[in-house]
Amino acid sequence: MIAEIIAESPAVHAARIEALYDVTFGPGHFAKTAERLREHNRSLPDLNRLALAHDGSVVGVVRMWPVLVEHGGQALFVGPVAVHPNHRGRKLGLELCRLALDVAREKGWSGAIIIGAPAYFAPLGFVPVSPRQLVFPGPQDMKRVMTLSFNGAANAYRGRIIAHRV
Repeated sequence: MIAEIIAESPAVHAARIEALYDVTFGPGHFAKTAERLREHNRSLPDLNRLALAHDGSVVGVVRMWPVLVEHGGQALFVGPVAVHPNHRGRKLGLELCRLALDVAREKGWSGAIIIGAPAYFAPLGFVPVSPRQLVFPGPQDMKRVMTLSFNGAANAYRGRIIAHRV
């Protein structure tokens, strides 16, 4: 059972989030192309959302990362979205994303990019990109890449994506 959904406080939650990633994804998640956008970058704790159990354990998380798109400017890179196996099947990951994206929209971000299952993320408004629209720092299955526009800007995202500290 979920006790609360809150913003991340890195000093308090970082180790618990990493533990959830280990349970959810295993050690291989560091090899994914998406990790190249997170290396040497910092997520945005005021946008990140965590689901805490009554015992204080992190059972769900979504992190947001600032990136630059070659043509289109700043964007948020969403993920990873992780939910503990004991809490899956209730769309908790979707709810965490919705809450984080709502805050991002309120703070003036123009849009977001995510890698994931289109059927899962479509209810949030994410739409698939064209096969050569975006270029990642490594191989990527472009059928899983989607954008969400808060003000029409994401429709213009084209080209290379690079990490961008704000």
